[in-house]
Amino acid sequence: MLNREEIIDLRKNHLSPSLSMSYNSPLHIVKGNGQYLFDSDGKRYLDAVNNIQHVGHCHPKIVEAAEKQFKNLNTNTRYIDQTIVEYAKVLTNKLPEGLDVCFFTNSGSEANDLALRIARTITHSKETVVLDAGYHGNLSSLVEISPYKHDGPGGVGAPDFVHTISRPDKFRGKYRGHKCVDDYVNEVSSVIENIKLKKRTVSAFIVESLMGCGGQIVLPENFLKKSFELISNAGGLNIADEVQIGFGRMGSHYWGFETCDVIPDIVTVGKSMGNGHPLAAVITTTEIANKFNNGMEYFNSFGGNPVSCAIGNAVLNVIENERLQNNAFEVGNYLIKKLNQIEHHLIGEVRGSGLFIGIELIKDKKLLSPATMEAKAIENFMKDHGILISTDGPDHNVLKIKPPMVFNHENADELVYNLLSILNKNY
Repeated sequence: MLNREEIIDLRKNHLSPSLSMSYNSPLHIVKGNGQYLFDSDGKRYLDAVNNIQHVGHCHPKIVEAAEKQFKNLNTNTRYIDQTIVEYAKVLTNKLPEGLDVCFFTNSGSEANDLALRIARTITHSKETVVLDAGYHGNLSSLVEISPYKHDGPGGVGAPDFVHTISRPDKFRGKYRGHKCVDDYVNEVSSVIENIKLKKRTVSAFIVESLMGCGGQIVLPENFLKKSFELISNAGGLNIADEVQIGFGRMGSHYWGFETCDVIPDIVTVGKSMGNGHPLAAVITTTEIANKFNNGMEYFNSFGGNPVSCAIGNAVLNVIENERLQNNAFEVGNYLIKKLNQIEHHLIGEVRGSGLFIGIELIKDKKLLSPATMEAKAIENFMKDHGILISTDGPDHNVLKIKPPMVFNHENADELVYNLLSILNKNY
């Protein structure tokens, strides 16, 4: 077995240098179980950041479903197969009435790219409205609509058909406070009017109902509802990107968009639905699916294959049978309450829903200047203490907590205890 240094050397020689690693001293993880990861020395880490392993690392029910189906059949969707249609039925039953048709893909990026293609085909337009600091995937089409990427290092800015709304952040955004919602909605209205002035039409508004890479931002109340209405009235389609926040992670609701009291035209899902297996989907209405059926076939060799669908179905069963949405609600509320009880000058705001939480660190209570270096240091201190978190937001000053859904009260106490110790010792 190769040691840590040998693996790093091979990585440097054979993997792209743009493929980054977490932490100042990268981890050599060799095993996972539930909400825990183990390195090559046997050290246990509490995983508070891997939302892809939605129901826990190496869940036996997921492993069993994958092995059973793989032993029997794995092929593409050109054949009649019971697994895919049954999974599509169960999956769409989790969504509001009318969102009945699935397009299966291998990743959230593929799903968001397909959602854009559907919207552009139907509206005959590419004019896309996005939120500043939003991120929707790593395909070229998605970098174009992701300010987190195209306005970041190495980016070249947005193309002229992408229209960016200021990040709707009540704490450190362009407009602040609980009454800022209309200011952000007015930006949406202005963008729509500018598109019309150019004799163009709106194609789509794509949004996470709780922003991930944007800094775990909880949108101002009614922002999404009012914005969706404006987009719909302008002839555009509303796309809810649920790749990071769906499947009960919000605790109070199964889907992120439900927390905003909206029903999108198109929903994209990924990451968590396969618990680490490549599985994602676009879900929309029969009307939209029929309009998209213009003669150009949509085919995806492995999207919706029997193994993926068997795994996806197992994930849904585990969420329900182990009451993981309820766990996210109870443990999430408990953790947020404990974090809010920490009195420290670096903590500007604790926010989130369920097991999707951000702690924004600032250096000055008046200026609200981002504590970027401190956040990075705390991320690494926490790793040294055996707890894995990450940083996010445009200033990378937000501590990000989005663990597997089996994260429990004891884990929450362990996280808070170590975070408090690090803050008191070092700052």
